[in-house]
Amino acid sequence: MKQPGFLDQIKNYLFLKKRDSDAPINTNLKLMHGMNRISIVMFLVALVLLFFKLFVFKR
Repeated sequence: MKQPGFLDQIKNYLFLKKRDSDAPINTNLKLMHGMNRISIVMFLVALVLLFFKLFVFKR
């Protein structure tokens, strides 16, 4: 089996690419990836809010 590239792993992780049907389904792994997705989204929201606070709503 060929090793996936870095971008392929990112796409697979964020569900931008279809999951490998041969890979086993592990509940713990699914929960961990779900929590990581939530933290990535929260981080991006915080960056957007910080950007607006620093540059858009400047007094």
